[in-house]
Amino acid sequence: MKAHIITIGDEILIGQTLNTNAAFIGEQLTNLQIRITASSVVPDEEAIILKEFKRAFDANDLILVTGGLGPTHDDVTRKCVVDYFDTELIENKDVLEDITKFFESRGRILTGTNRDQALVPAMATPIRNARGTAPGYWIEKGKKIFVVMPGVPYEMKNMMENFVLPKIATLLESKSFIITDNLLTTGIPESLLFDKLGNIDDLLQGAKLAFLPNQFGVRMRITVESNSEETAKNKIGEIEQKIRAKVGRFIYGRNNDTLESVIAKLLIDRGAKLAVAESCTGGLILNRLTNIAGSSQFLERGVVAYSNAAKVELLHVSEDTIQKYGAVSIEVARQLAEGVKAISGSDYGLSVTGIMGPAGGSESKPVGLVYIGICDSKICTANEFRFGDDRLLNKDRTSQAALEMLRRLLLGISYED
Repeated sequence: MKAHIITIGDEILIGQTLNTNAAFIGEQLTNLQIRITASSVVPDEEAIILKEFKRAFDANDLILVTGGLGPTHDDVTRKCVVDYFDTELIENKDVLEDITKFFESRGRILTGTNRDQALVPAMATPIRNARGTAPGYWIEKGKKIFVVMPGVPYEMKNMMENFVLPKIATLLESKSFIITDNLLTTGIPESLLFDKLGNIDDLLQGAKLAFLPNQFGVRMRITVESNSEETAKNKIGEIEQKIRAKVGRFIYGRNNDTLESVIAKLLIDRGAKLAVAESCTGGLILNRLTNIAGSSQFLERGVVAYSNAAKVELLHVSEDTIQKYGAVSIEVARQLAEGVKAISGSDYGLSVTGIMGPAGGSESKPVGLVYIGICDSKICTANEFRFGDDRLLNKDRTSQAALEMLRRLLLGISYED
């Protein structure tokens, strides 16, 4: 089965909003062994949308469209669907009931504009929206499937998971199995990661490996195709073992893992508590950790000690140390980690101090210089890092490096390559 993903919206086209919908849909279709021939973004203009509908429908078995189903004047997708399939709009009682209950549950009055969202193309099977008001549409014509969903990501995902994907799965008769797996790395650049793997052809033996870098590290996506699901799974397992043998220390997780979720599990399994002292990241590490449900099981406290006075008063960093070495120094990083561990009674103390930029650097201490400290019951140490000159990227990279230091300490993995 061949598929084309169409995303509608000026905000996507001009880069104001990231196209996370296409990424999610593409991943889910690939898991069903559906070949994606194209993914396109078009503006909220009827003529262009209709032209893209025709191009996609002529060349593919499955078309999935997101965006433009809202109640305002710039939401034109429904009209385009009606025009393209030469159908009409009819009010669907189930959809109207859903919309009515949605407004009642929020204490809001149902307006005529919102009631109009219960009008769906006559030839479509409505996809009911459990998280919003705009329904989706499932249309079958000439052995082809045309799916339309809202552009709001959590609404689209709910429809995909509860209606679209199960329905597609029942229609598939695949003779081959495509298995993908992702290994997540951090602390190593893409080029060095590639070099450490050695001969790629010998490693893969016909499989595919993609390197997908981002600000936190490199995702390695392995893809194996076989006429047997068991054979595909076994082969992907063998490849993963070979990769781990070469670069295992840099691999922190798989697929949808995050570094903070991996650390949370490690700490909870040990019954251990963590305390964090942040200066340059301003609470970003704490934000990532508290995004994990149940973070109270392992996170004892966090202190954002931005000023020198706060470092001294709250975390007992020595004034002499700051005067002698500066607030951005390996000595202060150690004392921050030691101080937050001591005042909290935690098992681990983690700290960061650095120069995020774009100003504030010097020849001896340039922008991007960061020191990360870490303490447990046996050691209190710190490492130096040098990132770039982009303030927000530096904050992201510092938070990632700090969490990675903690992960390696918990697993007994040396931070030295």
